[in-house]
Amino acid sequence: QVQLVESGGGLVQAGSSLRLSCAASGFTFSNYPMGWFRQAPGKEREFVAAIDWGGTNTIYADSVKGRFAVSRDNAKNTVYLQMNALNPEDTAVYLCTTRRGGTSRREDDWLYWGQGTQVTVSS
Repeated sequence: QVQLVESGGGLVQAGSSLRLSCAASGFTFSNYPMGWFRQAPGKEREFVAAIDWGGTNTIYADSVKGRFAVSRDNAKNTVYLQMNALNPEDTAVYLCTTRRGGTSRREDDWLYWGQGTQVTVSS
């Protein structure tokens, strides 16, 4: 079955960087787009970034554009989210996801989800 396992979260100070990883199994990773969403306490889940199956096309939320970068290593069945210049508003659980078809900013378009990794940014 499809499994997505996120790692790399933690507690950091504002201005710091973190790299999240999502290890995928149970499907042909290189054939599917991958996405990152986040959910802060009391807020709805929101789109962060996505990357197509080949890693050539990426899309980002306006709130993270220029600070975050999504990438993938199809040989390792892993997708990454490099997060720079973190600020307290980035505090959330970050979730990895995949779907059939192309990338999308819509949560409802994504099919499989990991459990998430907590990122906390202190001021």
